[in-house]
Amino acid sequence: MNTGLCRVDVHHHFIPGEYLTELKRAGITESLGRSFPEWSVEKSLAVMDANGIQTAITSISSPGVYFGDSKFAKKLARLSNEASAKMISNHPLRFGAFASLPLPDIAFSLEEISHALDILHLDGIAVLSNHEGAYIGDNHYTEVYAELNKRNAVVYVHPTEPLSGNPLGKEIPSFLMEVAFETARVIFNLLYKGVLEKYPNIRWIFAHAGGALPYLTWRISLGQFVLPDAGEAVPRGVHYYLKRLYYDTGLSANPYVFRTLRELVEPEQILFGTDYPFAPEILTAETVKGLHSYDGFSERDLKHIEYENAHNLFPRLKQPCK
Repeated sequence: MNTGLCRVDVHHHFIPGEYLTELKRAGITESLGRSFPEWSVEKSLAVMDANGIQTAITSISSPGVYFGDSKFAKKLARLSNEASAKMISNHPLRFGAFASLPLPDIAFSLEEISHALDILHLDGIAVLSNHEGAYIGDNHYTEVYAELNKRNAVVYVHPTEPLSGNPLGKEIPSFLMEVAFETARVIFNLLYKGVLEKYPNIRWIFAHAGGALPYLTWRISLGQFVLPDAGEAVPRGVHYYLKRLYYDTGLSANPYVFRTLRELVEPEQILFGTDYPFAPEILTAETVKGLHSYDGFSERDLKHIEYENAHNLFPRLKQPCK
C-alpha cells in the first residue's frame, strides 16, 4: 500500500459556515435524516493527511441549495461557490470543487455555470438526484445539459431524499437505505430520458458506487425492450451507457459492492471517494482498508482508482505523490 499522499477524493463534502447559517435561518437542520456534522477546512486537511489523500474535490451535499425560492437558491449557490474558490486559493492542489447550481431555475443555473467555471475556475458541477418534484433527466433541464455538454463538463450526482419520501419511516435515516436506491433511480431516469445519449460529452460521476445500480443492471436493461421510447433513448444498448459512467467508492468499499461493480465497469471508471464528513473519519480509514483488502484489484487497478482516473478527469490537479 502506498502510504504517501496520492489519493484524490472525489466525494468529499464541505459545509461552509455561511451556507449553514443560511440553512438554519430557513429552519433546515438536517441532511438525509441526520444533523449536519462539524466541518472545517482544518479538519478536512487533517483527515486527508492521515489517510493519504492529496486532494479532495468538494461538493455541497443534500439538501443542496433550493428550498422553493429561486432567489434564495441563487444566493446559496453563489456564496457556496465563492467559499469553494476561496478554499482552493488558500490551499491550491489540496482542494478542488464541484459548483452548486440553483436548480430547478434554468436561467439562474446557466448564469452560475458561467460564473463558477469561467470566473471561479471550479472543477465541475454538482447536482442532486431530484429537484422540486422531478428527477434530473426531465426535459426541463435541456438547456443546462446542452451547456454542460458544450463545455465537456464533469457532473457529480449525489442522491437526496426520494420524491416518494422514505417508505421505512422517519425513524430510519434515508442515508442508510434510500440513497442507494435513489442513485439507481436517477441513473435509470437519465438513461431512459435519453440524456446520456443526447449529451455524450458530459462526464458523469455517481456517488456510492452507483448505489443499487450494479446489482440491478440486468433488470434495468429490460427497459429497452418494454419502454416505448427506449430505442431512441438508448440506441446503443443500456450497458454501453452504464459502462461509460464513473462511480465513486464512498461508503461502498467492500467486496459485496466491488464484485458487482467490477462486473459492470473496468477499474478506469471507478474513483476514490469517502463521503467525509457525513461519513466520519473512521469510515475514511475503512474505505482505504476496504480498497486494499479486496482481492479483485491489482496494484495497477488501485493506482487507477485512487488517483490516476481523477487526474485524467481533472488535469489541473495532477501532481506527484508526496
